[in-house]
Amino acid sequence: MSLTPSTMLPIGTKAPSFKLLDTISNTLISLEDVRGKKGTVVMFICNHCPFVKHVNEELVRLCNDYRVMGFGFVAISSNDVENYPQDSPEQMRNTAREQGYPFSYLYDPSQEVAKAYDAACTPDFYLFDEKMKLVYRGQLDNSRPGNGIPVNGRDLREAMDHILNNRPQHKDQKPSIGCNIKWKQ
Repeated sequence: MSLTPSTMLPIGTKAPSFKLLDTISNTLISLEDVRGKKGTVVMFICNHCPFVKHVNEELVRLCNDYRVMGFGFVAISSNDVENYPQDSPEQMRNTAREQGYPFSYLYDPSQEVAKAYDAACTPDFYLFDEKMKLVYRGQLDNSRPGNGIPVNGRDLREAMDHILNNRPQHKDQKPSIGCNIKWKQ
């Protein structure tokens, strides 16, 4: 496991389009399919990363809390499944069911979507406004495995609250920290 920070895609970037296999429904899902009226959260996660396992319950809570307010959510795994078979689409489906993911869990076999988002780690979070412009990227909150800080989603929740209340986003956004995306050789 290598501690890797987010690359912090520039604020204002338009959300890159995609159409990927949803491992839960076994259908192709596009960015437009998951887009929310108020905003859209794109998360890069995977099954085996301890940083993702640490926040899984909060990801479910966060989605359930905010999708009723007009936010769309999607998770994408872009890891190399040949070298990391625990991140295969079949295992992704199992993880989504076990965790009760209320969002689509998409598989990015070419890793092109991760590259388009400049994703670097799992978990990595991107919040786009109603015009699909990036307003927040970085960490869920300050909690990390073993640091004793409770997982509460504070940073991402606050960014979504700023959209709901028409307030400007904080300029100081902290990168997420997690396992590096497992790039194909």
